[in-house]
Amino acid sequence: MMLSYHTGNKKWFHTYKDAAVTFGKNEIHVPFAEKVNEPLNFSFHLKRKDHNAGPLIGIMAAERNDGRLAGNGPLFASIQTEIIQKGGLSFIFTSESLKNDGADGYLYIPSKQKWIQASFPLPHLVYNRIPFRKSENSIKTIKAFNKLKENKVPFFNPGFIDKYDLYSAAVTDPEVSVYFPETILIDHMSFHAFFEKHKNLYLKPCLSSKGSGIFRLKNIGKRNILFEEKDKKTVYSNFESFWEEWGPLLMKKKYLAQKEIIPFLKNGKRFDFRILAHSDSKQYQVTGVGVRQAECDQLTTHLLNGGELIPFEQVRNSDHDQFINTIVNLSGNLLSEKFGFFGEFSIDAGISTTGQYYVYEINSKPMKFDEEEIESKRVENLCSLFFKITGFY
Repeated sequence: MMLSYHTGNKKWFHTYKDAAVTFGKNEIHVPFAEKVNEPLNFSFHLKRKDHNAGPLIGIMAAERNDGRLAGNGPLFASIQTEIIQKGGLSFIFTSESLKNDGADGYLYIPSKQKWIQASFPLPHLVYNRIPFRKSENSIKTIKAFNKLKENKVPFFNPGFIDKYDLYSAAVTDPEVSVYFPETILIDHMSFHAFFEKHKNLYLKPCLSSKGSGIFRLKNIGKRNILFEEKDKKTVYSNFESFWEEWGPLLMKKKYLAQKEIIPFLKNGKRFDFRILAHSDSKQYQVTGVGVRQAECDQLTTHLLNGGELIPFEQVRNSDHDQFINTIVNLSGNLLSEKFGFFGEFSIDAGISTTGQYYVYEINSKPMKFDEEEIESKRVENLCSLFFKITGFY
């Protein structure tokens, strides 16, 4: 079925005489028009379920302070290109633009390689790609999600994950907890005891990503403490002198302390797995695995912090494959059980000198993968999931 959008009067229409056509989750009536007049109209071939055309996928982004849209534009354009080829349509919108019966948003036209503004009915499904925690926690966004729930519009992913909330959820599942390094939420007394127990710790903000704000704390003999930032190292004579300087920040920004895992080295360098996963609506599957390598003593393997990308095939073996497949299903099921349905997530994981696998983080809104084949597979899997969830086969 072909639907067209008139950019002049901002209306959808069809050209099937005597046909009843609806569009969107709320099945708005689409009027008949005799013909399509270029260049004010853009036409799309969509699948249909009874009289309803679709699927219509809403990608939820956010506005910057200057009113511009914030989000992963290249990913959104790739999704639109793929979903049009499959017989669907996607658009970008924000919580501010969501109305009771639809939303105003942006539509990507692959043939023109440009975005146009358009009005839409309620989408059949919403893919949450709000890039800022502050935006996601705003009153407008909370109201928007409640509105989607009231109209029974399914959406994923439900939101950013607090790192300590993730750990707290993981330790309730015996199968999952073995992969998580021991972790506490920082306060003065418990943190001091935790440091005395483990000697070497990573300190991470509960609400951050891309390796931002990560520190390392090491006992280096007698009572001396080495505190490592990204580009700086400081030695303190005892725990109290360290806490006097850094305690207020660690408490204010809500930091966790995580036992340091001594990593397995390949050619004298540590490496971590960055695993991308998607639901196929029944279980979770591995979409792709990237490997990030760093010098042995480097703080993180994130590319922004000096890490290096190497092909998974250089380190791949059957044990790695088994772990990755196992942790993807365990993590996906845990996330959806504890936080709401996750159709997509990524995992940062590693392996210790003893051969034990560990999960360092799970990311609810994965950033772009530098490996083109993984990004391509990502778009393919996302679009397949959109069609499965909405029932447009």
